[in-house]
Amino acid sequence: PLAHVSEKVFKGERISVDDAVLLYETADLGYLSILANYIRDSKNGDHIYFNKNFHVEPTNTCIYNCKFCSYHKIAGDPESWEMSLNEITELSESYQNKDITEVHVVGGVHPKWDINYYGKIIQSIKNALPNVHVKAYSAIELEYVIQKANLTHREGMRKLKEFGLNSIPGGGAEIFDPQVREKICSDKATGKQWLDVHEAAHLEGIPSNATMLYGHIESYKHRAQHMEAIRNLQDKTGGFNCFIPLKFRAQNNKLGYLGEVGTVEDL
Repeated sequence: PLAHVSEKVFKGERISVDDAVLLYETADLGYLSILANYIRDSKNGDHIYFNKNFHVEPTNTCIYNCKFCSYHKIAGDPESWEMSLNEITELSESYQNKDITEVHVVGGVHPKWDINYYGKIIQSIKNALPNVHVKAYSAIELEYVIQKANLTHREGMRKLKEFGLNSIPGGGAEIFDPQVREKICSDKATGKQWLDVHEAAHLEGIPSNATMLYGHIESYKHRAQHMEAIRNLQDKTGGFNCFIPLKFRAQNNKLGYLGEVGTVEDL
């Protein structure tokens, strides 16, 4: 069976969900490395790509209470924070003349902020760093403020693009499977809504990243199905810049009893 999968890879054929599960369950790290390096070399040769960026985390106040999250605080919690627009401007100004190429903006879903305030955050950064690429707001944040504004996803993305938004990060994808999502983050945007937001962004000329949270209660099949959904949207729009697997961290959250997967699985 593994020979069949490797034959597909070397012929440039796509592997299926079942193929991916088989690799997860039976292939050792060396075998996977050979296949992965062949694909990487075929696509990118000897080139590598990176950004020089800094992060703006406008708030850790969040209306959601995901069981894997060690970050969020409810409104009014003494450990919560909200950056003012002046603070965001000052932080951005501190990176002037430092060869920064990108600003990454992501935070909690604040109950009082709206799409215009999100736009003002982008403007504050652009005023200080007019040539910087602003990658801002997870699909979870965007779903909330766009719905709050009674706009379609495309209308919302178009509005933020007018404020200066250049791309969006991949956060909030977690695992798309509805049953898994119900157990780990039942109150926030669904997997379908995440995909819908990213599709709308791509159609408005806004590229994005994609992520997957692994190492909690999901199965290998859930992971493969998740990646297939991202691949299907990439076929449709071509708008994803990169895929980022995010390891579940067990500290200070409701799923901490699960522990964390080992280094070999991370690789």
